[in-house]
Amino acid sequence: MSPAVERDTQDIRELVVVSGKGGTGKTSLAASLAVLAQNAVIADCDVDASDLHLLLDPQVLERHEFVSGHEAVIRQQDCTGCGACIDLCRYAAIAARRDDAGRKVCSVDPVSCEGCGVCVRFCPERAIDFPERSCGEWMISRSRSGPMVHARLGIAAENSGKLVSLVRREARRIAGEEGRSLIIVDGPPGIGCPVIASLGGASQVLVVTEPTVSGEHDLERVLALARHFGVPAGVCVNKWDINPEMTRRIEDMARTAGAQVAGRIRYDAGVTSAQVAARTVVETECPAALDIRELWERITHSGG
Repeated sequence: MSPAVERDTQDIRELVVVSGKGGTGKTSLAASLAVLAQNAVIADCDVDASDLHLLLDPQVLERHEFVSGHEAVIRQQDCTGCGACIDLCRYAAIAARRDDAGRKVCSVDPVSCEGCGVCVRFCPERAIDFPERSCGEWMISRSRSGPMVHARLGIAAENSGKLVSLVRREARRIAGEEGRSLIIVDGPPGIGCPVIASLGGASQVLVVTEPTVSGEHDLERVLALARHFGVPAGVCVNKWDINPEMTRRIEDMARTAGAQVAGRIRYDAGVTSAQVAARTVVETECPAALDIRELWERITHSGG
């Protein structure tokens, strides 16, 4: 990144939309905010189960392999089947079998291999290679809401946090080069490594929750994480009208935790209809679209 671009990125706001668990409506809301923002860069950091592309229909411009970590690969022709690697592997990723010639050889299950390298180090025949692991791919695309950076982690692949950081870094680069002042991030659910990678250094986090006991508990954990990283937090209760009493309780808890109550979104079957049509909620006339527009105004005027 050139010094000029680096200076520009210091003025870029980054709004991260997260939730304590999957299924709260986080991605639907993030997609709607991307449409309302008009001049933002969109980053889908839910790399384990990315689906923002289903609503924004991005046209892929670039594809890049995501390489991270290593995996053990036993050269069958050099393996003597001594079994030393089986005894050393703490992840039960290596097993012995008979090849076509009846020789006993060992092989590695790539899904179970953690890439620790112990078998490579102690193989008496030096018959184990340790190449870098291909863990998925990341893409730069154009959507109807602007440039989009998104990724797909491979099946059972590790290092989702590292891939999230890469997606965010590319989004900031594009924002700096194209003079865009806002990045909208569809973050992962939960509070694990990919969420931490999504939040660190962000300008603002919007937590989407539901008016349930589990929703309240999940929200509490996410707000604690946001406080730890010093990121200002807003809270949105989705489907608030299915339990108004719990909604008030959640909002009171959010205020006590120092978070802004950003808004409520009513239960609306029109949200499902929009998804079926591959459209964002705010591109329809359903009542929930009004709630999202009001929420967006509140977030925008808060200064985040």
